[in-house]
Amino acid sequence: MIHETALIDPSARLAEDVQVGPYSVIGPDVEIGAGTVIESHVVIKGPTTIGRGNHFFQFGSIGEQCQDKKYAGEPTRLVIGDNNVFRESVTIHRGTVQDSSLTQIGSNNLLMAYVHVAHDCMVGDNNIFANNATLAGHVHVGDYVILGGMTGVHQFCHIGSHSFAGVNSVVLRDIPPYVMVGGTETTPHGINSEGLRRRGFSKEAILQIRRAYKILYRSGNRAEEAVQQLNAMADETPEVKIMADFVAQSSRGIIR
Repeated sequence: MIHETALIDPSARLAEDVQVGPYSVIGPDVEIGAGTVIESHVVIKGPTTIGRGNHFFQFGSIGEQCQDKKYAGEPTRLVIGDNNVFRESVTIHRGTVQDSSLTQIGSNNLLMAYVHVAHDCMVGDNNIFANNATLAGHVHVGDYVILGGMTGVHQFCHIGSHSFAGVNSVVLRDIPPYVMVGGTETTPHGINSEGLRRRGFSKEAILQIRRAYKILYRSGNRAEEAVQQLNAMADETPEVKIMADFVAQSSRGIIR
């Protein structure tokens, strides 16, 4: 059902069962998959590709050009996967040519009210961003990440899968997988053990991840030394290999 007050550009491609509410605007070069619901007063601009079963609540701004002053109108994209929920007033910007010209959101994510995802961010699957969480440009987020309300993530930071940032966190460096952080001067606070249990990690895997955390944060090791010890554990615990690779590849340095 498309409301009579909605404005849809003739070049936009909507699956037959897409619902568009009152006063929403769908611009050119927008493709929207089956089962997607767009509530009232939502603006979607292209080039944007949206998968199946997504739900956009009122006053969202999706696929707008970015706020980077270097942006000069180049054709960049936004790609969104399936079964995401975007609550009230969520804003997501397209990419820039200074990166890969792409902002990407995976599937099964919940973005609560007033979340902002800036240009060139790459977001995985099954994440929860609470109210007013903000990603600056070029941020990469893995899977099953939880960002507490009012969390701000600095540009170019990487956030590893299954990590957790508490309310009002200010993230200025990379967060390794599984790690819990919090505070305006963000510091680590152990592993996200409850989240790992809920997602089916075995007791042994969680124990080894806790050991890896102690090697990384409690043993006085430099990052390079910790990576060597984590790699030694990786044959028996693949989950630790993920952490070791993340730390080794970090360009901004990890939260310590």
